[in-house]
Amino acid sequence: MTIASRLGRIIGLLALAAALAACSAIKLGYNNIDGLAYWWLDSYLDFTDEQEGRVREDLDRLHAWHRTSELPQFIALLQAMEQAAPTDVTAAQACNFITQAQQRLEVLSERAEPAVVTLVLGLTPEQLVHLERKYEKVNEEFRKDWIRPTASEIAEKRLDKFIERSEMIYGKLDDTQRAVLRRQLQQSTFDGKRVLAERQRRQRDTLQTLRKVAGQSIPLAEARALLRAYLDRQRLPADPGDRAFQQSLIDEACANAAALHNSTTAAQREAGARRLRAYQRDLRELSALK
Repeated sequence: MTIASRLGRIIGLLALAAALAACSAIKLGYNNIDGLAYWWLDSYLDFTDEQEGRVREDLDRLHAWHRTSELPQFIALLQAMEQAAPTDVTAAQACNFITQAQQRLEVLSERAEPAVVTLVLGLTPEQLVHLERKYEKVNEEFRKDWIRPTASEIAEKRLDKFIERSEMIYGKLDDTQRAVLRRQLQQSTFDGKRVLAERQRRQRDTLQTLRKVAGQSIPLAEARALLRAYLDRQRLPADPGDRAFQQSLIDEACANAAALHNSTTAAQREAGARRLRAYQRDLRELSALK
């Protein structure tokens, strides 16, 4: 379900930290991810005292498994990215890296499924009301950031975020490289209203599914089937137009990454390769911890 998927992203994206922050921050974040994940989940579901202990134990087990089983997978992905760094890349190659990262998140979600099913079965009506209100709050924040500003303000904000992430890898971008990113984003199909509409569809589906399962005396197999069907619906929008829009954003991200990389100098590419090697060292140290 969405809760499990987002938990997977918290852990997985901290592991694949090439786009996030300095190495010391990665170690600190990953080592404390179970506590951070609990805090995030609690903000959506408002756990009871009884649920807290079980959820924390489940997160500890999931974290330990991820450290030993999944971090090596992310190290391999970072190695492949490092090998590609000295040469130009295509949008398809960039998308391949994204796909591999997404596959690791799917594996994590599958691993978390038994704990998620147990948690969902024990949710109360009050917690679903809390979740609905949380959705309203985050949706309002999304409107403030990505719908109410003018088109030019949104474009500048997206550009700033892309530059910030890119400079964590390559170092300072020059004016020509910034212009490449600007041109790419000017051609974007990004539409905050459509993104919000899809988020709200997923949220409605989440609430409807949880109401069928939470606190209900149904067989465990039936609960799992309902949640798996829900997960399938979450992966892709049902409407063909919405699916095409979602895919267009993915394709744009891949094209943007490739265009920027191909505009970098040899020195910037070497800086990127060094950063990727540093991330690998950090993840090796993290995976060795018990």
